[in-house]
This record gives sequence, structure tokens and C-alpha cells, in this order.
Amino acid sequence: MNNIKAFIFDLDGVIVDTAKYHYLAWKKIANSLDIDFTHEHNELLKGVSRVRSLDIILDLGKVDASQEQKDQWLFQKNEDYLSYLVDMDSSEILPGVVPVLEFLKEKGQKIALGSASKNARPILEKTGIASFFDAIVDGNDVSNAKPDPEVFLTAARLVNATPENAIVFEDSVAGIQAANIANMTSVGIGDAATLHEAKYIFTDFTAMDENFLAQLIQ
Repeated sequence: MNNIKAFIFDLDGVIVDTAKYHYLAWKKIANSLDIDFTHEHNELLKGVSRVRSLDIILDLGKVDASQEQKDQWLFQKNEDYLSYLVDMDSSEILPGVVPVLEFLKEKGQKIALGSASKNARPILEKTGIASFFDAIVDGNDVSNAKPDPEVFLTAARLVNATPENAIVFEDSVAGIQAANIANMTSVGIGDAATLHEAKYIFTDFTAMDENFLAQLIQ
């Protein structure tokens, strides 16, 4: 069944907006180090691993730290981030996402998650949409970060779809590049200027109609 289409969704910024919680958690760490951490600085962390994010923040404040200190901050950041997720519910799902998932499910398409987040599963459970997904691949399942296509290739394989038959929804440049490297159809969700390498771009899922989705299924 090599003609099965796989629709692979990134999580943060595509399905839910947990970016604000990452920002608050990083800001708390930065403030404790007397580093002024702004929303503009936070853009530098988009699609970047936790370890690399901390290095970027320390560079901003020109802070030298031992590995032991770094490990403590990384642990603290994740604990703070997780504390914000406790109260998550379906109201956190971004506009237009559920109708798209429902349409794809109705048409018998395979739906997968391909996210760097290590908290993807609990987030999908808390927002009540885990049942839409035939496969979930998150930061616990892969060793290479985007733009390496490992996360998307793994997701496609789990639903028995070839890369050519996979469609990826992404909001980060690294994610779009990963989809393109994997020879998948890339759909950017967000700013057109930033995501110009994507094959298709929409500001959000409400801007996407069923005709477009039906065309992708063909």
C-alpha cells in the first residue's frame, strides 16, 4: 500500500502554542542570572534543543558555567515548563487544527506527530486529541534534531508511508528544511517571509480549506 498518505504534524506552534510556557521557563532562569531575556531573544530558541537554548541564553549574558551548573538549570527549566503544562486543556489547541484532523480522519488518512518535544504525549492527552494520531514520534524517540529529517522519516515509516507520500506541517525553518531534505511535501504554518522554503504556506489552519487538503490526498 505505497499510496497511503501520511500527514505529519509538528507540535509546538502548529497544534498547540506551548512556546509561551517555554519562554516563561527560560525567562525565569535568565532573570535568576541577571540576563535580560526578551521575546526577540526567544525567537532564537525556536526549534532548538534545550541544551543549545541554554547556551544561547548564557552567551547573551556572557555567563560562564560548569557542566554541573548547566545540568541544574536544564533540570529546573524543564520542571518549571512542566508545571505550566499541568493545567493545559483543549482550549490550548490552535485555531483550525481540530477540523483539519477530523477531515483527514474522515478520509481515512494516516496522521502522525513528529516533534522534538519530549512532552508531546502528555500534551496530546491533556488537550484531548491523542486519539487522532496513528503514530507519535517525539524527542524521546530520535537522536537527531531538525533539520535532520529523522523524526519525520520515523513517523512516515511507522504508518507505512513513503517520504514522497508524506505531508509535513511545520512552523520552524529547521522543520521545513527537514521535510524538504526528506523529500516530503512541506506546509509552513506561520510567517511567509520566515518559512519561504516551504512548498505551501498558511498563516494558520483556519486559512486552509478542504479543497487544499483534498488535493494533498490525491
